[in-house]
Amino acid sequence: MDYKKLADLLFPNALTREEVEARYPKRNLKENEAVTRFAPSPTGFVHIGNFMSCLIDYVLAKTTNGIFYLRNEDTDKAREIETAMEKIMEVLKHYQILPDEYQYKEELHGNYGPYIQSEREEIYHAFIKDLILKGRAYPCFCTKEELNEMREVQEINKERIGYFGSYAKCRELSYEEVEEKIKAGIPYVIRFKSMGNYNKRFIFHDLVRGDMELPENDQDAVIMKSDNPLPTYHFAHVVDDYLMGTTHVVRGEEWLSSVPLHIELFASIGATPPKYIHNPLIIKKDGENVRKISKRKDPEASMSYYEELGYPAYSVIEALMTLINSNYEEWHTENPEKSFLEFPFSPSKMATSGAFFDLEKLNNISKEYFAKLSAEEIYEGLFTYTEKYDPEFHEIIKKYKEYTISLLNIERNTEKPRKDIAVYSDIKKLFWYMYDEYFYQDNPYKDVEEKYPMDGIKEYFEECYNLEDTEEDWFNHLKEFASKYKYTASRKEYKENPEAYLGTIAKFCEIIRVMITTSNMSPNLYDLLKLLGKERIKKRLEIFIKIFQ
Repeated sequence: MDYKKLADLLFPNALTREEVEARYPKRNLKENEAVTRFAPSPTGFVHIGNFMSCLIDYVLAKTTNGIFYLRNEDTDKAREIETAMEKIMEVLKHYQILPDEYQYKEELHGNYGPYIQSEREEIYHAFIKDLILKGRAYPCFCTKEELNEMREVQEINKERIGYFGSYAKCRELSYEEVEEKIKAGIPYVIRFKSMGNYNKRFIFHDLVRGDMELPENDQDAVIMKSDNPLPTYHFAHVVDDYLMGTTHVVRGEEWLSSVPLHIELFASIGATPPKYIHNPLIIKKDGENVRKISKRKDPEASMSYYEELGYPAYSVIEALMTLINSNYEEWHTENPEKSFLEFPFSPSKMATSGAFFDLEKLNNISKEYFAKLSAEEIYEGLFTYTEKYDPEFHEIIKKYKEYTISLLNIERNTEKPRKDIAVYSDIKKLFWYMYDEYFYQDNPYKDVEEKYPMDGIKEYFEECYNLEDTEEDWFNHLKEFASKYKYTASRKEYKENPEAYLGTIAKFCEIIRVMITTSNMSPNLYDLLKLLGKERIKKRLEIFIKIFQ
């Protein structure tokens, strides 16, 4: 085979590899500085597994004073979703995982672009042509029908499936045969010519799993399809990682089976492979079973799920960091004020058999986080969240800013602050009744099932309740007043002689609580009454009495 004639036939106008490489000088890196990349395919939402890989990329780059870049791997045009890249950028901005180098719309940051694979066609063609010149790539004219027949034979013979060895029948076509088929307009793909032997093993070092013994690649993989001038993922990412100076590749463990092919592809272009971190799949409990988190079954598989519910970015990152390294929780407990970027990340401390992601654990992390925030900080976060996800509530809290901050401040600056907020969307559920716009939309007491006695309730607010009382005075006055209406402060007395009383003081407080909140569970009653004020309490009292008297 005259490889030069073949290369010129297939890629007559391609740049030379030397011309391409001149555009991409080697990065001037100090020892241990990492260059990592988040390289999503714009074919759907950002999956939590992809985001975990992205977070590892970011931590690795930032903790080594390296470079973290974003690459848009859009070679699969058939599956591309128009708004996917926009969603990816929104996620990165929301979590402040911002790349040092990227290309988005009219913006280009960095000297190793284009950072969009569909704009790198001439670069890939130069490298494919170079492989053909070296006898390491060739055109394949096999039809789908022929490939299906080949697969059927392999299955019958219980052989490995694929295009290799004697099954790679286009591998040895002569130049004349290739030229004739191309002139006849027969479609073809470009295949990589493997030199591996499946029966031989090589040692591959993964930074998570250590040394692994893997079979050499012997598959003549497709590196460019007939209906797309762009290469397949396997070849495109190898060229890009080489030219962009990627030092570490972080990806899911499902890619381990592709390692032999990728290692051989790097070798074929004379490049040293980057170091690999194959992080574990994210798993969840489903009843009695444990399974991989699913794009189709689990809404929490999408990163948009967390933002739409209103999880703070901090909480999600902290939860994922506990998956990334087994010693993160201990470190964070000892260093509560430090950023996750100060954590001594180590790939060797990653799980190798699945990372268990627990929403309950995420909620607990988030509740702890909210408990440490000031009411003003929560308000600012709520303001931003509702502006995007709850415009109606946004206008209400905007109108009643100081009132809302006072609500959020209930039981906050105490030794044991409340921990009932896990997400920003919880706040409306917790405090809706404190806004008349929601309280009077419908019969507020429609879900109250218990029949409450009204003895003394109206009189308490007319004769006893004083907005100026301290909390201690308020409760003492309430106890004294309620005792006149057969409510006892002694739980023991009530248990010994329940017929003599309407209930305990706690029951009297419960009736007031239900009257103003519609529920027997709420934050501190004293604070709620004080914030509502006498006129609003009176209005609610009138409705409550009509229903329950």
